[in-house]
Amino acid sequence: MKPLVAALTKGRLTNDAINLFSRAGILSEGMKSALDALEKKSRRLIFSSADSDLRFFLAKASDVPTYVDYGAADVGVAGKDALMEGQRNLYEVLDLAFGACTMVVAGPEEERDHLKRGNNLRVATKYPHIALDYFVRRKQQTVEIIMLSGSVELAPITGLSDVIVDIVETGGTLRENGLTVLEEIAPISARLVINRASMKIERERIAGMIKQLKAALR
Repeated sequence: MKPLVAALTKGRLTNDAINLFSRAGILSEGMKSALDALEKKSRRLIFSSADSDLRFFLAKASDVPTYVDYGAADVGVAGKDALMEGQRNLYEVLDLAFGACTMVVAGPEEERDHLKRGNNLRVATKYPHIALDYFVRRKQQTVEIIMLSGSVELAPITGLSDVIVDIVETGGTLRENGLTVLEEIAPISARLVINRASMKIERERIAGMIKQLKAALR
């Protein structure tokens, strides 16, 4: 039988995902230990077990939806931010209740009125699709999006942008740099996503996995 392939996000969501799959009985202790090692120090990219019908691999957060969309993985664990930004054609079936944070508009407090008045804002972000969708479609505002890949908090401090769009967990980095949350866009957490074709072809096995994960989340 062909193994189911699961793509897990490498980084801040990995340990929580491994622990959840373990609690659900989807990972044996041996598989869990191997994945823990894979995340921490191994250069190996794929883990599979001869006595299991599962294969796991770790990928960059923004790449997981792509692997699942194209069928390289049947299922995946990805942050809602990666799903919103990637806009892939997937089934999002379960909120896994970890990795919680919030997608926000942030900036200096004095930008709050400018934000309310509307147009001609410069917005720095790692999430251009999310920012455009929020400002243009939802708020009908004209903005200039400035794409950054590093610390976006620098942008309003240096005058590069008026505000930023980014994910915030505690808000500590914002406060340390004189910034504040001005508007909330969406709650973010880890989600289980399924390839659309796999949902049809492997419905029974995938439904069983979803049932096990739901039980472990109670």
